[in-house]
Amino acid sequence: MKYLHSMVRVRDLDASLRFYCEGLGLRETRRTEVPAGKYTLVFLAAPDSPEAEVELTYNWGSQEDYGSARNFGHLAFRVEDIYATCARLQAMGYTIHRPPRDGHMAFVRSPDLISIELLQEGHLPPQEPWTSMPNIGSW
Repeated sequence: MKYLHSMVRVRDLDASLRFYCEGLGLRETRRTEVPAGKYTLVFLAAPDSPEAEVELTYNWGSQEDYGSARNFGHLAFRVEDIYATCARLQAMGYTIHRPPRDGHMAFVRSPDLISIELLQEGHLPPQEPWTSMPNIGSW
């Protein structure tokens, strides 16, 4: 058996690609446009693990309410520098819901409210402003 991918539905494909690619550093591996079914599939992978993908499913013109996405759980990514990753995402306008106070773990949400867990490779020493930041909302 081989793990292939996890799929999340997205409301705004461009906003989601900005988050996952510019913010997290994933790369688009392939894209399928299906006019007859009125949907687009975009597969993304981390540079260090191209075999495990995230599939973004965009249903054209859909008004379906995907809810808060808390029933999904989360996607987890190991990062080289959790502080730099969180700072980049924050500068892009994303809220760090669970700051990396411990130098190891943080949570942020995608534009479609998918919880994303960021895990530091190893541990970094606690660092401001992250150490003093409270949790914000839910993740």
